[in-house]
Amino acid sequence: MQLGVIGLGRMGGNIARRLMRAGHDCVVYDRSAEAIKALAGEGATPAADLQALVAALTPPRAVWVMLPAGAPTEDTVTALAGLLSPGDIVIDGGNSFYKDDIRRAAALEPKDLHYVDVGTSGGVWGLERGYCMMIGGTKAAVEHLDPIFAALAPGLGTVERTPGREGRDPRAERGYIHAGPAGAGHFVKMVHNGIEYGLMQAYAEGFDILKNKASKELPEAERYELDLADIAEVWRRGSVVSSWLLDLSAMALAENEDLSEYTGVVADSGEGRWTVMAALEEAVPADVLSTALYVRFRSRQEHTFGEKLLSAMRNKFGGHVERPAGG
Repeated sequence: MQLGVIGLGRMGGNIARRLMRAGHDCVVYDRSAEAIKALAGEGATPAADLQALVAALTPPRAVWVMLPAGAPTEDTVTALAGLLSPGDIVIDGGNSFYKDDIRRAAALEPKDLHYVDVGTSGGVWGLERGYCMMIGGTKAAVEHLDPIFAALAPGLGTVERTPGREGRDPRAERGYIHAGPAGAGHFVKMVHNGIEYGLMQAYAEGFDILKNKASKELPEAERYELDLADIAEVWRRGSVVSSWLLDLSAMALAENEDLSEYTGVVADSGEGRWTVMAALEEAVPADVLSTALYVRFRSRQEHTFGEKLLSAMRNKFGGHVERPAGG
């Protein structure tokens, strides 16, 4: 299948690579000529601008936009709306706010353009591991794109199958779902990221407690010099708190148990705030997720070892680089 990919950063470039490995054709564009050149060298068709990208695609076209939420995505979708033809599909695979998806889909509908939102999880590891995808849009558009989603998804892999799923949609087991109409994909991904905040915060606080058991404020007989890297490693083996986030924590601690390369300034990328906003709108108590968000705000003023671990996890799964405090 042929796909246009706009935005060749940490995830966009690897999405194109994974698709090409599966035999799909990608036409690629980015503001960076070097990024385009790199993908072209791997078999992609380069495009000098959006017009060239659209011209290189055979109708019905599908264009995957992988850009930061907000103006970069908004401006690109608006530009594509003026270039595409009836029956074409615009895919937003970034982290847009789901209400923006609803508005965009409604704006494109009179032009007979389909809008599909894909909440995409996998970070810098997605090229090899595959991407977990939560998809919103019309049934027809999502089914048309199924070869793309199937190629990007992890597949069954080595994850044990869940008992009792007989007769249910098999796509979920392979790593992607059609969550509902426009916006539903990004809504599910938004809550996914809100939960991620809470999970990361739990690990961060736990390891902070472990590290501070050596504090001179404690009675000497109650002090322990604990090996955090070994604790993280043993918890990966059969523990009920094992997870990919713990895997990444173990990796960071094995590299440098003091995490001295991290300041502990922890950014929030929007989805945590939006999840708390949704909880307020629905009158759903979200104590853990709200607190985890507020900790990220506080981390920009004062930093703990736990916040260094939060920063390390973000770097390991998404390649996120710390911003200076106040930045």
